[in-house]
This record gives sequence, structure tokens and C-alpha cells, in this order.
Amino acid sequence: MQYYSLHHNSPKVSFSEAVIKGIAPDKGLYFPESITPLPSSFFDKIEKLDPTEIAYQAIKQFVGDEIPEAELRNILKDVLNFDFPVVPIEENIGTLELFHGPTMAFKDVGARFMARCLEYFNKNNKNHVTVLVATSGDTGGAVAQGFLGVKGVDVVILYPSGKVSDIQERQLTTLGNNITALEVDGVFDDCQDIVKKAFLDTSITEVKQLTSANSINIARWLPQLFYFMFAYKQLKNKEKDIVFSVPSGNFGNICAGIVANKLGLPVKHFVAATNSNDTVVKYMKTSEYIAQPSKATISNAMDVGNPSNFIRIQQLFDTNFEALKNSFSAYSFDDNLTKKAMGDIYAQSNYIADPHGAVGYLGLQQYGLQENEYGVFLETAHPVKFLDIVEKTLNITVEIPSQIRKVMNKDKISTSIKNYEEFKKFIVST
Repeated sequence: MQYYSLHHNSPKVSFSEAVIKGIAPDKGLYFPESITPLPSSFFDKIEKLDPTEIAYQAIKQFVGDEIPEAELRNILKDVLNFDFPVVPIEENIGTLELFHGPTMAFKDVGARFMARCLEYFNKNNKNHVTVLVATSGDTGGAVAQGFLGVKGVDVVILYPSGKVSDIQERQLTTLGNNITALEVDGVFDDCQDIVKKAFLDTSITEVKQLTSANSINIARWLPQLFYFMFAYKQLKNKEKDIVFSVPSGNFGNICAGIVANKLGLPVKHFVAATNSNDTVVKYMKTSEYIAQPSKATISNAMDVGNPSNFIRIQQLFDTNFEALKNSFSAYSFDDNLTKKAMGDIYAQSNYIADPHGAVGYLGLQQYGLQENEYGVFLETAHPVKFLDIVEKTLNITVEIPSQIRKVMNKDKISTSIKNYEEFKKFIVST
């Protein structure tokens, strides 16, 4: 499998090169040269397959022969060692819980898969790789946990000061070892811009081997397609058309779902549910893409004004706007609607949804499910990650899971930076 830049001004590369580089020299995102649908027999018998087998069959064409089959299966078995249940909410709505991993966020799968791929590719390399990652919330903790102690890899996480929850901040600032946290005076887009700029700065790349652990990296992005297949396995016997509503910030998760659909997964429609950061919502109305400054909301992991992965979604539909509209919708909801949805879900189903899941639920409500359709909204993080908002909104006390308790009393260690020049000075000197 070869990967090309969506800016079309860089050479094609292998899977390993794309993982290690993160982003193409022309600043374009890497995209697979082809996507070959899986045989229909795979979906006919999917309920008989275990998660590792499903994942292996889905990902093997993208990895090619660069990781031997036995090694790839071991990586997947290790990455997928927790559950992904679909929990009924209403008669025709369920939620796909993606928070049963070590940091209680959906990004655990992609971060762990990328870490183990990079560890495999780097096993005979004496040079260090520096992983840069910008986070608006859960990415930082997932990457920190996934890469903790990985030989030959240093991780630098940039996060916006005061704009992630206390628990999210603790998950990315308390591990130490090969994990460094940089607290940026700005918003998520500022963090992401610093990361992108660093990859083009030869004064850094000449002394550091950089890669990215954001969903711009194919090894972080592609494994997310597993979720949609796991959901289909559980819902197949309902014999209804499935509509997925995905809380969307950088749009990597929903983009991976569309890849699963291109592989043959039966999906009726995809809904991108966003908060007040509505760049894509406006695009779907006007066909004109205009990036916006990000706005702070209670669903902070989606506070992205210029989502990187949307260009990949456009490519999956051959940049055909009408084809995209047939399979994909986008809706935005403000904080007040989000809180109301959290209350409605709890009152009707006794289910505690985090703010992101509530936005996903609202996406299904806006879409308007038909009788022959079953809607699935993705619950991308455990509600404890947004403890203050959840407890105040629902007037309840949320039990703290063991994964979170272990970081609650650890000391935060981070370095504050104001701009790119301060970042550059830091990264070159370490």
C-alpha cells in the first residue's frame, strides 16, 4: 500500500514512512492510494468473528507486508483488550461506548495502535523519534498513556491553557518518563498550528525526527474504523439500516467510519454532530469551506475551527459535493442544547451521557430517524472526564473509576509557552 499527499506535491510513501513522517513534506495529509472493499462473506459472518480478527481483516490492506501477520495480530490483540458495547437508550437509538480503555476515551485505540506500530518500526533504530501532538482534551491523555515508556520515542503534548478539564489535564501532565506537556497560551487551533509549522521548519527537522500523533497520522486515524464494525456486529440481527452520529472535532473518527463504509460496511448515513464550532455545518449549506477561530464550549474535545480530516472526507467522495450530501450531514448545537440533551437522556433512560455524547444524540434527533433505521451515537469519553459539567447539569454524583483515581493526586508538571518561537527554543534544546 502506498500513500500520497492530498496536496499532491510530495512523493508517495509506504505505510511505515507515512507513520513516521506523520505529515507530507508539502504539508498535505497522507491518504491511501486505494481502498479495496472486503468480501461480502466477511460481513455475512461478522457476528462469529472476534474483535482481533475483525480488526485484522479491516486494517491489513493499509499496513501491507510491513508488519508480519503474526506481529500485527499481536498488536491488535493488545490494543483491543477492552469492550466496545452498544447500550440501548431508546427503542431505535443506542450509544456505542468507546471509553472502556485505559484513559476512558475513544482515542485509546488509535494512540495505542500507533505507539505499537512506531515501536515496531523503531526497534532497530538507535535514533529517537519525537512525537508531537496537539490536544483539545482527550488526545493528549490517550497518546501519553499509549506511548508511555515506548523505547526510542519522546512525546511532546501541546494543550491550550485553561481549556481542558482538570482530569484531562492530569492525564497528560502527570506521567513523566518520556512524556512532556507544553501548556500553550491560546486555543487548540494555536496548538495545532505550532505542530504543523514545526514539521516544515528545517531548523527543527534537521536535528529532530518528528512525527505526529494527532489523527492526521494514518496510524492514529485508520484504526478508528474498527468501532463502526464492532457496532455493526452487535446490531446486525436488528435488520435495520444503521445511522451513525459522531461527535466531531477534527473529524478523524467519522472519517474512519466512512472508510469502513467504503470497505463494505452497511451504513445508511453519517451525521457529524458538532458544538458551536460549525465550520463544516456551514460548508454543507454553502459548499464553501471557511475556517473559523475555535470557540470554547463544554464539549471541549470538539473545539476545532479548522478540522484537519475534513479534506480526507472530501477525498473519500472524490470531492463530489452532491455525493457527500447523500451520505453525510452535519449539525451544530450550543451548550444550552447540549445540557438539555444530557438531562433528557438521563430522565428518559437513566443514562449518564458526557457533553460529547449528548451532542451525538442531538445529531440523531436533528437527522430524524425513520421506522426502518437504527441510530447509534458515539459516547466518546466517560462522563467522569467532564465531572463538573455532568454533576452540575444532572445534579448527581459520578463515581470515579479506578483509571481516573490513580491520576487525581499526582502533581501536574508542564511548561508554559506563549508562541511558536518559545516552542522552537524548547524543542531544539531538549
